[in-house]
Amino acid sequence: MNIDMWVVVGYFLLMVLISFAFRKMANKSASDYFRGGGRMLWWMVGATAFMTQFSAWTFTGAAGKAFSDGFAVTYVFMGNIFAYIVSYWWFSYRFRQMRVDTPTEAIRRRFGRTDEQFFTWAIIPLSVLNGAVWLNGLAIFVGAVLGYDLSTTIWITGISVLLVSLLSGAWGVVASDFVQTLVVAVLSVMCAIVALVAIGGPGEIITRFPSDFFVGPDMNYGVLLVGSFVFFLVKQLQSINNMQDSYRFLNAKDSGNARKAALLAMSLMIGGTLIWFIPPWTTAILFPDAAAGHAELGSKANDAVYLVFAEKLMPVGTIGLLVAGLFAATMSSMDSALCRNAGIFVRSFWSPVVRRNRPATEHHLLRVSQIATIVNGILVIVVAQLFAQLKGLSLFELMMRVATLLQSPILVPLFFGMFIRKTPRWAAWGTVVFGMFVSWLVMNIFTAQWFAGLFDVTLTSRELSEATTTLTVAAHLVLTGGFFCATRLFYRDEAMPAEQKAMTEQFFEDVETPVVAEFDQDVYDRLQREKLGDITMLMGAGLLAMVLLPNPLWGRLLFAACAGIILTVGYLLRRSAQTGVVAAPPGEPLLDRSY
Repeated sequence: MNIDMWVVVGYFLLMVLISFAFRKMANKSASDYFRGGGRMLWWMVGATAFMTQFSAWTFTGAAGKAFSDGFAVTYVFMGNIFAYIVSYWWFSYRFRQMRVDTPTEAIRRRFGRTDEQFFTWAIIPLSVLNGAVWLNGLAIFVGAVLGYDLSTTIWITGISVLLVSLLSGAWGVVASDFVQTLVVAVLSVMCAIVALVAIGGPGEIITRFPSDFFVGPDMNYGVLLVGSFVFFLVKQLQSINNMQDSYRFLNAKDSGNARKAALLAMSLMIGGTLIWFIPPWTTAILFPDAAAGHAELGSKANDAVYLVFAEKLMPVGTIGLLVAGLFAATMSSMDSALCRNAGIFVRSFWSPVVRRNRPATEHHLLRVSQIATIVNGILVIVVAQLFAQLKGLSLFELMMRVATLLQSPILVPLFFGMFIRKTPRWAAWGTVVFGMFVSWLVMNIFTAQWFAGLFDVTLTSRELSEATTTLTVAAHLVLTGGFFCATRLFYRDEAMPAEQKAMTEQFFEDVETPVVAEFDQDVYDRLQREKLGDITMLMGAGLLAMVLLPNPLWGRLLFAACAGIILTVGYLLRRSAQTGVVAAPPGEPLLDRSY
């Protein structure tokens, strides 16, 4: 087994260790399993908010786009930054104040029981489909580039994610996201420093880039880039700040920690946007034929530029960290989806439908949640294996089209519904159905090619891609969003059932009422700092051991510096766990609260 493989094995062992460390904290109640009982500190919640928006695509597809198109790739990530700014300002703490365990419970309180079931059976299958796509994409890249078996990679990654989610629920998921954030940070900073030294500074990147650095090649109509940038802001605003994805902030211990989490996610996204793409930009200048080094990826050869950079300029062991970073990005999205799906299934189907006349105990719901996690995890692995076999057939394209048809329309009512209050009972599901029709129109009739023909212009393949993105987002913003807003015209106060009207009014009242942490919270704060402090220091020790690898002095010093930073973070967490502890009042048990 080579050095890089040992690094990857060490990473997986660390993930399993996290699961065991947080297992007891997740096995107290279903709420603890779904979202840590709403007791998590802002730096844990912020890390998971960042990692669930971060993906393996950043190191592969986005890096390939940076290699070929220059600065334009940052538009997507600027959209993330803008979305988290708005989240800090308005959404994050209001999501926490919905006082629910799962997103579909919030949908029931806002829109009603019919919509709860509609979105339950829209979100769960799509999550399985997306998880399979992430897992399959990772396996294809790792298998083709590093020579690992495709099927084996799918099973190892899938089972690892399943173990983290199963053993420790949301606690393990969020804790692993915090550690994975450190992995990504270490890798990104190391590569950026080496790239800047190799190229001679950021000014050299701008002046020596093969094409115009800020526009890129094959772009005759710069207004398309402006349109992409503007509409990406809108797209990411909805993608991050909607009830489906509110689970990121449901974990926070109170309203203030939810806001701080959004601020941390925004800060990490700003830092990442500034440094992630320095290596691909440098590679485009120093190694313009880098894509040829991994021709086995075919049209996706540009996706391997980060790997080429690591092979040519980075010290021994970095490729293992890169693969660990790819796994981290994939696992962070998958394990969050598994916990969310389990919560949605139990709270929005098992309890209100299957056990409607027989209220279940917390122990029963916890076991059902774990079974749901296993089933979801196995489904993701199986579907990923099917994609590996069927990716060249129409079935794969059909499933991708279904996802495209549904995903954007689902977000519209779950975004606008947070601040548009008076809508009829059919507004949410009706908007999704109408939005599917809009998606179909944009994909099949009013395409970018069709619009180009209206103006009698010929667009390059890159321009067509930018125009398609802009048209799709604009169509859902104007048409689908407009449809939801227009449903207010059909709202009749007297037609709304009294139960639903009261539930909706209480929902908006809660959304505006701060959540305050309870008296026993300090005990949980200490446990979080203590456990993650130990695990972070263990990770730092592993990085420090990489100093022994056969590298030049600068490479050893680089690993030593990164290890020093990680060890310091772990030490500070461990130390903070030993100060300022406030015990529960004598005779008072620790609360097992729901919200």
